[in-house]
Amino acid sequence: KLNQHLMQGTFTAGLSIVPEIVEKLHEYAIFVDSHRIMVFNYKIATLYFGSGKYDTAIDFLHKIINDTQSGLRFDLQCYARLMHLLCHYELGNEEILDSLIKSVYRFMARMKNLTIVEEQIFIFLRHSTKVRPRELKPELKQFLEKIKHLEKNRFQTRSFAYLDIISWVESKVYEIPMEEVIYKKYMNSKHR
Repeated sequence: KLNQHLMQGTFTAGLSIVPEIVEKLHEYAIFVDSHRIMVFNYKIATLYFGSGKYDTAIDFLHKIINDTQSGLRFDLQCYARLMHLLCHYELGNEEILDSLIKSVYRFMARMKNLTIVEEQIFIFLRHSTKVRPRELKPELKQFLEKIKHLEKNRFQTRSFAYLDIISWVESKVYEIPMEEVIYKKYMNSKHR
């Protein structure tokens, strides 16, 4: 059910199943490995991110970022940090953005997890913090052009599988919710 909501972009509707998932994860914690819990936390954070509930997304992302015991899934650690950064960007937490951008970039570079897409995300974020709000839309359009053609590049697909950055940017450019962008893409793919 969770994966279905993520694929279809029905993030807000998917939030209704989160309490039960969290309850069951807690109830069966001794039987569920930390890797699986980390994946659930990431997917739940994605639901909250996609539905615009950035504060709650941050709460679930912290569970991944602060998980020092498992030593697993550096890819999830990287993308959790990147989504965490985007949540703070969305919340307008400008006072911490510069240091957060540097921190996440260093972490991903150290993990050798930087693709062209991630490089472009960091370039955009660094630059956009210096741009006035009314000048942001052209910057977003330019950013979208830079990454859109990478969507079909087989070396970049991992980036888009973990974090649908294109849909996020499109939601900003077209001024519609991210879940609406993904839902339209899902419906278009069904009619092909």
